[in-house]
Parts: sequence; structure tokens; C-alpha cells
Amino acid sequence: MKLFRKIRQTLIKEGNLKKYLSYALGEILLVMIGISLAFQVNNWNDNRMKKNAEIRYYENLKDQIADDKNLVLQQVNFNNRYKAEYTYALRILETNNRNRMDTLGRIVLNLTQYSDFDRQGNIYETLINSGEIKLLRNYEIVNSIRTLEEKYLYINRMENIHYDVMMNYVASGIMPLIRFSDGKIQQPDRLFSYEFQNMILTLLDVMEEKDKVYHQAMNEIDHITHLIHKELKTK
Repeated sequence: MKLFRKIRQTLIKEGNLKKYLSYALGEILLVMIGISLAFQVNNWNDNRMKKNAEIRYYENLKDQIADDKNLVLQQVNFNNRYKAEYTYALRILETNNRNRMDTLGRIVLNLTQYSDFDRQGNIYETLINSGEIKLLRNYEIVNSIRTLEEKYLYINRMENIHYDVMMNYVASGIMPLIRFSDGKIQQPDRLFSYEFQNMILTLLDVMEEKDKVYHQAMNEIDHITHLIHKELKTK
């Protein structure tokens, strides 16, 4: 700055107006270029910070949905285990195979078992409410997150339906039929009735629908994970 001031003073003393104006114009241009560069550097820093924040969120999201998938898979295995049991019990009842009464007793005791993912929180709503959704520039990932949340909500609805059926229909239905202390059937004829078969069929229908939406959620998680891997490669 001292150098510029000295040059200006020299030009003024010489009285060379043309040179002074040319110099003044050049100095103004230098100042404007300096300001422009400062803005560019600031924007570059700001974009770099946003990019790093976006990368961190994608990585955190990938870890979170990976944990969700493991939990869903646990529910799939649990649900399928008892679905297989109930299917076997239904086959015994339909064939009126009363030689398998002890097996039926053990299965009847398990009719109150049900898988419960019970997903708490909402990734998409959290993104909206926190304002972090502005960081995510891949709209396909954002839309897929919303779709996944819809699957989670449907899972919770089906699990609530299963719980209601179990509490209001199954629990009261098996109470008179079996002695809980040893699993011995007390009313075989009632156990082999079509009403009891209908109850098991109802359970199996609910469990089949749960299995379907569990797998839909896991497929959506795999899709989002693939999109995130693809996005991170471009960063």
C-alpha cells in the first residue's frame, strides 16, 4: 500500500494527469480483482465444507440403514421360524392326525410369539426438521429414504395388527385348550375344529404379509446403499 501511495504522489507532483488516471484505473481494477478472488476463495471453502458434511451424512446414513437391515433380518428369521411351525400345525389339524397331540401342544404354546421390529424415529422427517436435507444433492437418495420410511411404517402397522390378533383372538382362543404348565391339550375336539384352523390361517396371512414387507425394506436398503456407494465415488 505504501508503494501505491508513493506512486500516486509522484504522478501528482509530475502533473501527468493521463498517467495518473491510467494508474488510478489500474489500482481500482487490482482492488476489484482482489475482492473477487476473496469471494471465490470464500465460496470454495464454503462448498468444500458443505461437500464434507454431505459425505459424512451419507456415510452415517449408510451405517444406520446397515444396522436397520440387520434388525429386519432378525425379524425375518424369527417370523419364518414360527410361520413354519404354524404351517406344520395346520397340516396336522387338516389331516386330523391326533397322534401328534404333543407336538400340537408345543406349537399352540408358541402361537403368541410375534416378530417386532418396532422401528423408532424417522430418517426423512429428521432430515427435513434439521435442515440437513439441503446438504443432500442426490435427490434419488432422498426419495429412496422417503420410500424406505414408508416401508418401515407399513412394517409397524403389520406388527400392530399381529399384536392385536394375538391379544384379542389367539390368547383367548388357546386359554381353554391347553394347560400352560406342561403343554397338555385339554380339549382335542375344539383344537381340531375349523374355528381353530381359521385362527392359525389368520396368523399365517398376517405373518406372510410381514415377511413380504420385511424383504421390501431390505431391498430398499440395498438400493440406497448402492446409490450411496456410487455417490461417494464421485466425491
